[in-house]
Amino acid sequence: MPKVAIVTGASRGIGKETCRALAQKRHTVIAVARSEEKLKDLERENPSYVKAVPTDLTNPDEINKLNEIIRNNYHGIDILVNNAGTLINKPFRELSLDDWRSQIDSNLMSAVAISKKLLPLFNKPAHVVNISSMGGFQGSVKFPGLTAYSVSKGALSIFTECLAAELKDKKIGVNALCLGAVQTEMLKEAFPGIAAPVNPGEMGEYIADFASTGHRFYNGKILPVALEDPE
Repeated sequence: MPKVAIVTGASRGIGKETCRALAQKRHTVIAVARSEEKLKDLERENPSYVKAVPTDLTNPDEINKLNEIIRNNYHGIDILVNNAGTLINKPFRELSLDDWRSQIDSNLMSAVAISKKLLPLFNKPAHVVNISSMGGFQGSVKFPGLTAYSVSKGALSIFTECLAAELKDKKIGVNALCLGAVQTEMLKEAFPGIAAPVNPGEMGEYIADFASTGHRFYNGKILPVALEDPE
């Protein structure tokens, strides 16, 4: 049955491919990111299923506008994929407090803010999928330069567990997918020359499938999605 899905960080990489995969399932997809031009290109690819809504998730006024668009045009929300985020690759001794704030705002608070604002619009059942990272998965290998990024993603995982407990009675499932390396623009920018074993299209299809049905089998789970086991 077609659903209404919101995907943040939808202008490129995994978010963009998740939108495409959800549209292929004939779900209505509200694509959210800062870049209006890139979102409009995605909308033009799938005009019947994708709606571009440029939004800065660090700006409460813009989240309010997103809320009004959804409230006035759609019959609730079935899926929210919190994919928006950034990656700073910098040794701990060089990280500024502004770097830390940037990672927390982008990778944690954006998900907190949109989830809270849109909560009254969720249908029953519904599914919130937070896109975390293997860097934020307890017990996994950690890498120099990714301290702030990994900490912010670890916090997103704990947020997932807490929110699932609070929303269980409302029939809203909340899970986190901790992704391993995916060959995205963000990975190239952070780690030039590194080749990942998975491309964004493959990961987008996986996330779209999980977002559509995963809440039937999981709730409050932090699930590693990587070709290697955590060490």
